[in-house]
Amino acid sequence: MPEIPLLNVVDLVKRFPLGGGILTKPRAWIQAVDHVSFSVSRGESFGLVGESGCGKTTLGRLILRLLEPTSGSIELDGDNIFTLSRTDMQSVRRRMQIIFQDPYSSLDPRMKVEAIVTEPLRAIPGQSRARRREVATDLLEKVGLRSADLEKYPHEFSGGQRQRIGIARALCVRPELVVADEPVSALDVSIQAQVINLFEDLKAEFKLSYIFISHDLSVVEHICDRIAVMYFGKIVELASTADFSITPRHPYTETLLQAVPIPDPHHKSEPFPMEGDVPNPIDPPAGCAFHPRCPYVFDRCRVERPSLLEASPHHFTACWLNQGRGIEGGTT
Repeated sequence: MPEIPLLNVVDLVKRFPLGGGILTKPRAWIQAVDHVSFSVSRGESFGLVGESGCGKTTLGRLILRLLEPTSGSIELDGDNIFTLSRTDMQSVRRRMQIIFQDPYSSLDPRMKVEAIVTEPLRAIPGQSRARRREVATDLLEKVGLRSADLEKYPHEFSGGQRQRIGIARALCVRPELVVADEPVSALDVSIQAQVINLFEDLKAEFKLSYIFISHDLSVVEHICDRIAVMYFGKIVELASTADFSITPRHPYTETLLQAVPIPDPHHKSEPFPMEGDVPNPIDPPAGCAFHPRCPYVFDRCRVERPSLLEASPHHFTACWLNQGRGIEGGTT
């Protein structure tokens, strides 16, 4: 019998209304997440990559049920979390935690570190203050801070240290799944490497699964087992990290890979011939959403949207060019 994945996202959709009010209908709808499906196994690090506005942060918040979906389901150990009551969700939330992008705005400046780290524990009955302090002390040491830091306020720390506090707060209830939303994008490059290594150490020690959201492919390739590329609310490519780096199959993925800087002063990368901006979400293009910017576009791309299909073993892509259909139409 196949093992049930820890997390299973099935045909997830999220639309936001634009305009309108209590008595008037919205004048338009923005499709932030468009029929997304994937699964995350226990102990796996799963990467979500894409440029700003592609829907990856909205997807992360849907997974934690910080937002309600328009349709679709998210199953944790086979149970659809969107059908759970408020009481049942309390126990589920202990199993899933989030690390926010901005280490400055995600910490309450009026609270000491001890109160910040142990705040999730105060929602669990039977946790004494002495026990909460013991947990906070242990976690601070595991993320590279000192027990004396419990009495300090967030403004007394650097950005990297604040993010470590955020990581400690996420781990205080011993979750199984951590959604890390751009957790190193606001940090200096040298600090980024330290925090990424910390993520890897904590994964092994706490037996964690990660959903790592980022726009930086070099970061995701370092820490993740599989990577999904999002564009305009949809997953356009999904593969293991090794396949992803060696044989990208979607033109948008090629663009992201070529945008990764190579630390070699003699290397001259060839610019990818992509033009234009992300389409207007109020008036999305027909067919493949990437076709207005794709150098390989042919007629079928403009009228028919490709599904995410297996182009090679365990490598999925939503592109007519790589699914062996419509190639005879030629390129323009």
